[in-house]
Amino acid sequence: MTQTTHVLRDGTELFVRDEGNGSPVLFVHGFPLDHTMWDAQVAAFVGAHRCLAVDLRGFGQSSVTRGTVTMEQMADDLANLLDALKIHEPVTLCGLSMGGYVAWQFWKRHAARLGRLILCDTRAIADTPEGSRQRLEIADQVESEGTSFLADAMLPKLYGSETQTTQPELVAASRDIILRTVPAGVAAAQRGMAARPDVTDWLPSMSIPCLLVTGEQDAISPVEEMARIASRLPLAKHTIVPGAGHMAPQEQPDLVNQAIREFLSAV
Repeated sequence: MTQTTHVLRDGTELFVRDEGNGSPVLFVHGFPLDHTMWDAQVAAFVGAHRCLAVDLRGFGQSSVTRGTVTMEQMADDLANLLDALKIHEPVTLCGLSMGGYVAWQFWKRHAARLGRLILCDTRAIADTPEGSRQRLEIADQVESEGTSFLADAMLPKLYGSETQTTQPELVAASRDIILRTVPAGVAAAQRGMAARPDVTDWLPSMSIPCLLVTGEQDAISPVEEMARIASRLPLAKHTIVPGAGHMAPQEQPDLVNQAIREFLSAV
């Protein structure tokens, strides 16, 4: 296993777990977590693929940019990271939630570098005005108070009720990650998500193989909403994961890995 930090063109340090050989799969975490949320997927696919699990700008071991970090900026960071790693072939990008928002922008801005797309528990629509306002308020509160209140508010929404009962250690580990995350990085990403565009009209033009994965109990990106996204993508398959909420790859890794395995082998 190689864990390295690469300095991007603007001086940002981006951390990545880089392991395995074969066609590259780039794993992009959700908010406000880090690359470790993909540990079960890296373990499953490292034998056949080069697995790249990145900490986005402001999270994990990557450096923090204060103010606002947009989804476009994070997508450009990923392209610059691929340059640093000398990866020129099209990658499979697997993003969850905020990682999905970054994936839309990666397709828009770096389409030639994208061969396949796996979208886990994410959304295509923009925030409502009220949703955007709440994000901006949370960003300010995080900067003044820290991330403890955010962990309390988010964790019940991230994990399904079954997971909270049967896998409390998983929820506790994510709480620790949120508490360790630098408040300025959390706030910058919140502001970036508040400003993200509605990409629904992009979907019919995305003529690459796509796998959509949704936890059956996901209250943030409900099954019906993900199904609508899949229906507008030309080459999409939608998998619903029982016993999982918003963090389906963590909550039911065997089921999610099987869906990813079938997707990768089919295309």
